[in-house]
Amino acid sequence: MEQINAIGRRKAAVARVYVSAGSGKITINKRDIASYFPSSILQFIVRQPLAKLDVVEKYDIKINLKGGGFKGQSEAARLAISRALVKINPEDKATLRAEGFMTRDARSVERKKPGRPKARKRFQFSKR
Repeated sequence: MEQINAIGRRKAAVARVYVSAGSGKITINKRDIASYFPSSILQFIVRQPLAKLDVVEKYDIKINLKGGGFKGQSEAARLAISRALVKINPEDKATLRAEGFMTRDARSVERKKPGRPKARKRFQFSKR
């Protein structure tokens, strides 16, 4: 199997994923997943599509992450891994879609408006 690549985005984070046959090693920005995401919850989020399809030990995954915070980055990586797995085996798409791993979460930070302290917050109103 040659290298399969896919892209995933969430908030300001962008994940480029390269999947190849291997032993289940996940490398993020040339670091091991455990050192990049010390939180076990974030590691779990990244591995969710692999665990769902029971292919955790089957593929080596190299991820380039840019932008955003750690939560957005982990969810961007999850989307990218899901897309790459569907490229490898299209029959898995229904399973991953049912779990919500194939959907791009379009929510991002709303821009700050001029004359206001934040996007929607207003300055205190004074009648007199």
